[in-house]
Amino acid sequence: MAKVLVGLSGGVDSSAAAALLIEQGHEVAGAFMKNWVNAEGIPGDCPWESDLEDALAVARSLGIEFRVIDLIDQYKERIVDYLVEGYRSGITPNPDVWCNREMKFGVFLDYALEQGFESVATGHYARKRTLSDGSPAILRGADPNKDQSYFLSLMTTEQAARAVFPAGELLKPAVREVARRFGLPTAEKKDSQGICFIGEIKMSDFISHYIPDKPGEIVDTTGKVMGTHRGLHLYTLGQRKGHGVASPREGMAYVVVGKDIGRNRLVVGWDLGETPGLYARECIIGSVSTIGSPLLQGGPRWLEAQPRYRAKAERAEILPREDGRVTLRFQTPQRAIAPGQICAFYEGGRLLGGGVFESVEA
Repeated sequence: MAKVLVGLSGGVDSSAAAALLIEQGHEVAGAFMKNWVNAEGIPGDCPWESDLEDALAVARSLGIEFRVIDLIDQYKERIVDYLVEGYRSGITPNPDVWCNREMKFGVFLDYALEQGFESVATGHYARKRTLSDGSPAILRGADPNKDQSYFLSLMTTEQAARAVFPAGELLKPAVREVARRFGLPTAEKKDSQGICFIGEIKMSDFISHYIPDKPGEIVDTTGKVMGTHRGLHLYTLGQRKGHGVASPREGMAYVVVGKDIGRNRLVVGWDLGETPGLYARECIIGSVSTIGSPLLQGGPRWLEAQPRYRAKAERAEILPREDGRVTLRFQTPQRAIAPGQICAFYEGGRLLGGGVFESVEA
């Protein structure tokens, strides 16, 4: 039995995870990561205080030690600054994936190990296994509708070895039933849909607080001016609504297909397979991370690549590059792959790792 520190977020999944570990006989303590307090008054709901109260109530109900860990400075440095600089440079970063690597299984895990804990548990819907050679493996969650392994794709092998995901072995209704069985105050609490640790604040409002509007022209793929945008940081590839260019034809729509950073132009085109810039087959991926065995051992490899959270994993060939990055060639062209987004690599139901899209080609 292990000594485990559970990251209690105030939600039902992490609450049930703590209860399951206690039931299994582990020595369990809970901790709330205080990463964001919205002191700057950004519009939206940042319910950290009520989440903290819920986490404390869960710990009391379970009779376990509870800690509040102030990680605000580290969160700003590792997540907020990364997010803002990414949007400022024209890419579309994914804060949730980086939050898991840098915060939950980075700073928080380091704290847990320093305090004598052997591992960290969260409420993620993913499954953890130990292979015959002793290396860790992360599998998709048992509930296909809730699987969150994609968000763990940038974890290192060392981080995965110390991670525990009790909720990932169950379907969502069964997780709520665990919470009810233990009489936890979060049993019926609604799931959060917000940015990692920030709450239900619109990304556009969050980014606009840090990056001033910089209006420019909206053009089509021929260079014809179609309107004016507020700032390139507020748009992402494939965006169908909110860009302000109305469709003149029934059943057709303009989507964002590119950003001309040098001329501050937003490029739109028809939402069609042949529209330049909308679909890509080949990509360059950097910041590559692997879990368990090496992703590449000298040559190309076929695997399943998932280009965004709710996308289907698609068959693709991955090839090593001399600079440490990889080239990824999808068997079927993929729609609206934006630099800065995360690609997760799988083999069957096993997560192999992931990386960051840096550039794409048709």
